[in-house]
Amino acid sequence: MKVTIAIPNYNGEELLPKNLPNILAAGADEVLVNDDASKDESIKIIQENFPQVKLLINQQNKGFVSSVNKLFNEASGEIVVLLNNDVLVDKNFLKPLLKHFRDSKIFAVNCHEEGQGWGKSCWKNGYYEFVKTEEDSRMHQSAWASGGSAAFNKKIWQSLGGLDRLFAPFYWEDIDLSFRALKTGFNILWEPKSLVYHQHGTTIGKTHSSKFVAKVQERNQLLFIWKNITDKNLLTEHRINLIKRLLGGLGIGYWIPFGWAFIKKGEIKKTTGGTRSDLEVINYAD
Repeated sequence: MKVTIAIPNYNGEELLPKNLPNILAAGADEVLVNDDASKDESIKIIQENFPQVKLLINQQNKGFVSSVNKLFNEASGEIVVLLNNDVLVDKNFLKPLLKHFRDSKIFAVNCHEEGQGWGKSCWKNGYYEFVKTEEDSRMHQSAWASGGSAAFNKKIWQSLGGLDRLFAPFYWEDIDLSFRALKTGFNILWEPKSLVYHQHGTTIGKTHSSKFVAKVQERNQLLFIWKNITDKNLLTEHRINLIKRLLGGLGIGYWIPFGWAFIKKGEIKKTTGGTRSDLEVINYAD
């Protein structure tokens, strides 16, 4: 089973020297970095200090979704471990992930980000929401595979079409892909023995304000629901509560992400079919 570690990078000159040594020591067959037109010394650092890394270079900034899809297209491994450039891995993180892929129904296995539990979701007041979990020592079914630290079956990834550009520039694209995988009948796990350390938002926080990031997250939550939820009762509940949010306590602030989402509604390719219902997917994680 050939393994590729794939890393999208933008302005990672401070992160790469710290994180690449452990990644290279983990024993993957291939390490790929896609530099997304960085304005810093990222490319030079990789070329001069990490010649083992296969470097892909975007001449223009394409964003996270396009960069990741390019990495999967170029990866030679059957299993692709996707890591953000701000993730520091334990040198032994890889082996616990790989054993699960002997099962052909496994789409992805999440690493254990220190201080974080597994992905769990619920349907609350007409919205798909995240449920906080506490890290423990047991393997769990996970509601999604993190785009920042998880291993994926490349063949299944490609059969699902990869990440959807609808969610560009960032956030919810991995939730969307995971929902589609689960609905199709594949499985996602969280492996406690695959330890990594993730500084969330290190790159995004340098280039975008927290207010903008929050609005994009709200927009993409709406796009996710409109794309993936097909259950008539859930959609009715969503529409009622969406109106309440627009007219109620959230006030004018919620009209901004709603407007952004509404403009992109015509780009949605609705998720249809599958072997699991919406509620079965939403309640998938243990």
